Amino acid sequence: MPHTPTRDRVSSEVNNTTPLRRPDWIKVRAPSGETYEWLQDLMRSKELHTVCEEAMCPNLGECWGSGTATFLMLGDVCTRTCGFCDIKRGQPSPLDWLEPERIAQAVKAMDLKHAVITSVNRDDRIDGGAPIFSMVIRRIREIHPGCSIEVLIPDFKGSLEALRIVMDARPEILNHNVETVPRLFKKVQPQDRYEWAAATLSHAKQLDPAVLTKSGIMVGLGETIEEVKEVMHDQRSWGVDILTLGQYLQPSKKHLPISRYYTMEEFAELREFGLEIGFKWVESGPLVRSSYHAAEQVRALSIVHRQLYGDN
Repeated sequence: MPHTPTRDRVSSEVNNTTPLRRPDWIKVRAPSGETYEWLQDLMRSKELHTVCEEAMCPNLGECWGSGTATFLMLGDVCTRTCGFCDIKRGQPSPLDWLEPERIAQAVKAMDLKHAVITSVNRDDRIDGGAPIFSMVIRRIREIHPGCSIEVLIPDFKGSLEALRIVMDARPEILNHNVETVPRLFKKVQPQDRYEWAAATLSHAKQLDPAVLTKSGIMVGLGETIEEVKEVMHDQRSWGVDILTLGQYLQPSKKHLPISRYYTMEEFAELREFGLEIGFKWVESGPLVRSSYHAAEQVRALSIVHRQLYGDN
């Protein structure tokens, strides 16, 4: 069995600021190539942001090289101060109501079969920016029919009303990341609450059982494997269909330190456990992030979902 750190070791690991040596199995591909450059120019020309760039995603080279990207809406300044994230934080600008149109036009220009859209947190608004999500889903459907849509949404502070605005537009996948275990929530994401994540995911499934729900966990922040498995059990109880598990990588020295690197065997163990307890799809590996292989997930699972729930 893979070694599991004790709680005493967990505490010392979290407080240890000595950088750990990156293991050989974590290799990040540098972004390059004509498709990458074309996509970069497209984003700049339409004044769009991507979470790929803002959050320094390790898969940027692979995904952009194949012509896929995750759009970042509601500006590029977040109102929360999560210790793992490299997105700018502070007081954001007013919402840009033309942003959904520009994103939809970019999706069409890229001829995407599956679009992934996320946002910063906008706690300065009661609705959390939910109407922008609804607008972009509907606009993509109007000008680029046949493209499936995945939205990675904030928790909207657990607001059912804000969530309903998004769900009424019927994305194929509704994603919200739990990120870490309850014991570390206040350290990792101080303004978030585990209860808000639970409400977001469970209410999404209640509002529309036909929509696939998805969530993600980062590992290597000081949690134990047993704690990760407890969160996985919780996610299944909320009706989550798809799970992503990836290694936390420290964006800079200002961010939370890496407690430890999980082995490939541990990622395989977590994937097997997730499938055993009922997840329809589990992506588990060092460089796995929320939108990794997202198109494959929706293609594989949508056929089964249509059989269960129909096309309406």
